[in-house]
Formats: sequence, structure tokens, C-alpha cells
Amino acid sequence: MTDLSTLAARAYLYGFPLVFDLEQVVRYTTTGVGANPQAAFNAFSHARSLASAADTFVSINNDTVYSMASLDLGVGPVRLSVPASDRYYVLQFVDAWTDNFAYVGTRGTGDAAGEFLIVAPGWEGDSGGLTVIHAPTRVVSIVGRWSCAGVEDLPAVHALQDATTLTPVNPDAVAAGIPDAAPQGEDVLDFWEKYRLWSQAFPPAARDEALQASFAPLGLTGDVPVSRLPEDQQEALRAGARGGEGIIAQAMAGAAAGATPGAWSQTLHAFDYNLDFFEVGAKDDAAWKIADPERRIGARAVAAKAGLWGNHGYEAAYVMTFQDADGQPLTGEREYELRLSPPPPVGAFWSVTMYSLPEFYLVDNEIDRYSVGDRTPGTMTDGDGGLTIRIARTRPSDAQAAANWLPAPAGAFRPILRMYMPGDAVLDGSYAPPPITRMDG
Repeated sequence: MTDLSTLAARAYLYGFPLVFDLEQVVRYTTTGVGANPQAAFNAFSHARSLASAADTFVSINNDTVYSMASLDLGVGPVRLSVPASDRYYVLQFVDAWTDNFAYVGTRGTGDAAGEFLIVAPGWEGDSGGLTVIHAPTRVVSIVGRWSCAGVEDLPAVHALQDATTLTPVNPDAVAAGIPDAAPQGEDVLDFWEKYRLWSQAFPPAARDEALQASFAPLGLTGDVPVSRLPEDQQEALRAGARGGEGIIAQAMAGAAAGATPGAWSQTLHAFDYNLDFFEVGAKDDAAWKIADPERRIGARAVAAKAGLWGNHGYEAAYVMTFQDADGQPLTGEREYELRLSPPPPVGAFWSVTMYSLPEFYLVDNEIDRYSVGDRTPGTMTDGDGGLTIRIARTRPSDAQAAANWLPAPAGAFRPILRMYMPGDAVLDGSYAPPPITRMDG
């Protein structure tokens, strides 16, 4: 028989994405996050600037301006209107368990104006001729990204954001939101109390119902707050959280190590754990599904921790590394080069963004540059058309290196190469970025 601590570690892996996701939903609907101001349920929060180091959100990008919304479909259907767009954009739909279940935008639905009706699980009614998007959970998130070339491009983006609207069909209905979880006296028990409440309020996919029910011996499927559970159950929950956190950290480190020293971790399939919900723009294709149930649950937890609300690889490919070409950890105590020749093959655009460890936040720097890519103003290409990015904590003295400088933190860091609408060479693995090379011995 599985002991309670082992069972609790499994419950932690299963429940972490739900709790982490809904904590962010609470942030957006109460205080906002960074450049995105607070917005009530069923209304957009439009950032008006590109993300900076002030935006404390895991692995946030600096390529696009965000338009985000938390929907509570308990009020009834919500109408989404999008304008015709002259640039790449995507509205990614994410359920409470972090499944990406729909995409509206350049790749998924095209650049023309559109009208959609977003409905709750089990909804039956008249769509009025609109394209219906069926949500897997009552509360879902829309994570919108608008391509923006810089400050001078912001007014055009703002106009598109303002034309992107949400309209509840029943405007007087009041959103129930996320159930309040009373403080339990310590952080780890607060996590489990949120899981206990939220896993019941937002049922999982049918395939996961038996797994969720298996956590009954831990007191996680009933009505008793976790701080009032017997001490043996509380101790198992504490140990399980430690064990689950360790499993996630180990998996992240292993994925980042790459096949050879300095190789970038190809995370094309990091977000392939959705097996059940495929609405407009989402690919119902075995090539984009993690079939193994144990691996799927672990992958979902790792994806939430390392890159909450990341897109499927067919929408945007993310590759990352923690090591240089010699297999040594990347650190701001040294200087590096990354030579991208040829540049990544994409249908939209690409960038390399810097993140500090262990939070995976953008790095504050003197020139307010958080990424370098094919749209970065002032960069200088090599003779063959490639781009050599200088990665260092301080500004390089050489003119070309300074033009292509990606500032690093004082300590450990992890860059992410993002490729929006990746080309076939990315998707089939024939394109791989070279290792980052150390310059100072």
C-alpha cells in the first residue's frame, strides 16, 4: 500500500498547476500583475507597455504587449470580439488546470475580424451564429499577446487592444469567482487548503477523476479544512509538498541539461498534457499529446512552475538552457556569446530573453533591454546575415557587441529562445540553436 507521504507527493504534482494558476487569477482580478492592471471577471486587462523587471511573473515575455482576462462563465456565455489585425497576435485560452484548449489569432483563426461565444461546461443554447468556444472549467484565462516592435509601435497596438472586447450575454449576473481559502496557519497547509477547495470547485477532465478521488486518505476530497485534519495526515501533506517540490525541481534541472553540454532544451512538447479539450485553433493531434498518464501529470506541474501559460509548440516554440558550451552553469560572473547563424526559421518573429534564477523573472538593467531578437532596434548582423548576441552583466566596450548586448544578472541566469509560429525545421528538430560560448576562459 502506498504510504501517505508518497501519496501526498503525487497529489502535489497533480494539484500544483491548479493552485498556481488560480492564484494568478486571483491576482489579476484583485490587484493586477505588473503592467496589466486589475480587471474584474469577464473584462480585459490591457497592458499598455512591454514587460519589464517590475513585472514579477514567471518567464514573462518582452516581445509582445499582453491583453489578459479571467472569465467566470457561471454568469452565462461571454461574447468575444476581435478586430482585423495587421500583425501577429494570439489569444490563448487556458482552463483552471492549465490546459490550452483554444487559440484565436494569426495562426489559429487568421487576421480577419471575428466574433466568438465562450460558454461553460455543459452549456446548451443558441449561439446566434457565432463560433462557440466550449470551456472545460467554469473559470478560464485568456492570455493575449500582441506583437510590438518597440515604444513607437505602442499606439497601433493600443488601438487593436481597445477593439478587443468581452461582453457577457447576461450583463447583470454576478460572478462567483474563486472560493476563498481561509488561512491555515502555515504556508504549506494554505497550499493544500486551496487545493482541497479548488479541486472540488473546478472538476478535472473525466480521465483524472479517479486520480483525484484517490487522495481521499489525505483528507483532500472532503469538507474538513486541512488544519483540522489528524496530525498524521497533516504531516503527510507537509512531507508530500517537500517531495513534490523536489520532483519538480529535479525534472526542471534534467530537462534543462540537454543531450550534450550546453545544448538547449527543446521544450516543443512541454505543454502537450491536454488530451481532452480541443476548440478553435487547438490541434487535436497525437503528435501534440503526452499519452503516458504519469508523465503527463509531471509534465503539467513542471510546465506550470517554469512557464505558466506557455503556448503549445506549434504556436510558439520555447527552448532554454542553463549551461554554456562546456556544460558549466550560466552566470553573470562571466561573459558569453551566442551566434545565431542562420537565424531561427519562423513565420512571425524570434527573440532571446534573459531571466534570473530561481524566480525566472526579467533582469533589471541600465538600458532596459530584456531580450534581443530579429526586431531589436540597433542590432548589427554578421557578414553572413547571422546575429551574434553578447551576454554579459556590464556593457561591452566593442561597438558591435554593445549593439547586440543582452544584459545578465550578477548571479545565475537562464535565457529562453522564443520562436513565434515556428517553421518546419523547428518543429521537426532539424534546427537547433548552438551552445552559448564563454569568452573569458
